Amino acid sequence: MTALDATKFEAYMLGAATFDLSGLPKEYYTLVDGSKSITWVQPIFQALGLKSLLAASLPVENFTYAVIHGEEYTAVVIKQQGNYLALLIDPHIEIVDDNFLNWAHSFNAATLRSNSKFQVI
Repeated sequence: MTALDATKFEAYMLGAATFDLSGLPKEYYTLVDGSKSITWVQPIFQALGLKSLLAASLPVENFTYAVIHGEEYTAVVIKQQGNYLALLIDPHIEIVDDNFLNWAHSFNAATLRSNSKFQVI
């Protein structure tokens, strides 16, 4: 993946959230000039809870990512080393492919703290 790919992917981000491995939210990042609402975190929290419930009774192994489609967003949830990362992207952009998933898997959400486009909530 090139630096151009990373820039392209970040340009489509509308927000991000990190969750611990038990599915509890840790940090939220929203666009400075966008809505400060984090209502989009609830479906992700519920999906991670459902994944935990399923894993308790079914052999659900090797979870790597999930895509949650909403009217105003698409959320891509990636399992990273030690946490889950949810990336909020424009629902009209078809960006979820192997390059995007590879980039998201190694993306450090903490870098958004120094990105003037985002704010921590």
